[in-house]
Amino acid sequence: MTDFLIKSTLSLVVLLGVYHFLLEKEKMHRFNRFYLLFALVFSMVIPFITIEVVQEIAQPTVTAGNIRILQTTAVVVEETNYTAIALWGLYGLVTLVLALRFMRNVIQISKKMKSNTPIAYQNAQLVLVPEKTLPHTFLNTIFINETEYNNREVEAELYTHELTHVTQKHTLDILFIEVLKTVFWFNPIFIFYKKSIQLNHEFLADEKVVHSYNNVPFYQSLLLSKANANPTFYLASNLNYLITKKRLLMMTKTTSSSKSFAKKIILIPLFTGLVNLMCTQTIAQSSTNNNTTIQSEIKKRDVYYKGVRLIVKDDTKKVLLDKKYEALTPNEKRFYISNVPPETSMKKPTQKEFDSWTKDPKFSGLFKGKKLNNIDLKKHDIKEIAGYIRFYSPSRNGKPYDIDLNHYALFTNSEREMIIKKSRKSVSYKVIEKTIKAGTFSNPVLIRMVERNT
Repeated sequence: MTDFLIKSTLSLVVLLGVYHFLLEKEKMHRFNRFYLLFALVFSMVIPFITIEVVQEIAQPTVTAGNIRILQTTAVVVEETNYTAIALWGLYGLVTLVLALRFMRNVIQISKKMKSNTPIAYQNAQLVLVPEKTLPHTFLNTIFINETEYNNREVEAELYTHELTHVTQKHTLDILFIEVLKTVFWFNPIFIFYKKSIQLNHEFLADEKVVHSYNNVPFYQSLLLSKANANPTFYLASNLNYLITKKRLLMMTKTTSSSKSFAKKIILIPLFTGLVNLMCTQTIAQSSTNNNTTIQSEIKKRDVYYKGVRLIVKDDTKKVLLDKKYEALTPNEKRFYISNVPPETSMKKPTQKEFDSWTKDPKFSGLFKGKKLNNIDLKKHDIKEIAGYIRFYSPSRNGKPYDIDLNHYALFTNSEREMIIKKSRKSVSYKVIEKTIKAGTFSNPVLIRMVERNT
């Protein structure tokens, strides 16, 4: 989770910074809208992408001097992390409150649409509301003051402005960023993204009005006259959102096609660099196949010994080492920690083994709760057997029995999964002590730890 938050936030900050310094001031609003939405999706996805770059290294020389094997395993200290539980609880509570707030606003707008008079208007519908308000848009609905509509006091430019929000589906962008804000409420970067997206929507609507009526001074005066109107729902597209110098200047600004193309091309190395920085993972691989197995064992070991504590004492009981597994150096891990024990000795029979059992008069098996001999086994198919365990010295009440037979326990797929699952959960611990003799250390050292049994 931490890795996701770091990578996604870094990507969001970089892409938004590039937008403000490179794109926002240029009259390429449709591309900028796509860029902002793509930046959000890209930043949410990039932490999950991994590009592995394999780097071959020389196989180290194996000698008796650099091999140390310790058969004991390390300590497990399982502690309940109450801080993490409290933080997740707080996150869930705040997220729930914000989600309810989001749903409440959607419901309020929906009630407002149903409780007032609707009028069909081009590809949208007008909803006449009694309260004094500026025209504002949600999905395909434009809300307008009923008195102003009846008295024909709403300028044609305002209709065109709001209709642009409808036809270009700007509400979907707002709903998308609001969902992200609800889930990642602790990250303020989404607030700035919403402001940039809303301002871009106003640029698009303003551009449509200017092209349709070709009267920039009148439209600017109209916007300034409406600037102090009451705010509307935060999910709606508002006419007076950020009536600032940016919007007024953008109406008269021009951007050449060559400049626009150049700035778009610059973005290619930007996204490429972010992918290389956050997704590329260099893997050192030996020129021999053994290294693949070693890397796999290391990964398993890291998962298995997560949270364990290793305590090393000398012969005077002085503590020489007291660390959790994660804090051990690579050399300490190699010296003290053994590989992960197998989950179970169970394995799936081959066709050759199965056939040999059916021909073996000394075969004695237990399958689905019933005892089988080799004749009984022929009634079954090898596909029914997901695994087996061979018992070489079976005993009952401490005494061996049927020692002349070959004993097997056969398992179905469901039984095999249950046994493996149980072996993972059933973990016991016992204190063990082992003395490492002189030659490894200058003096004998006593290693005291807790062994993990599976």
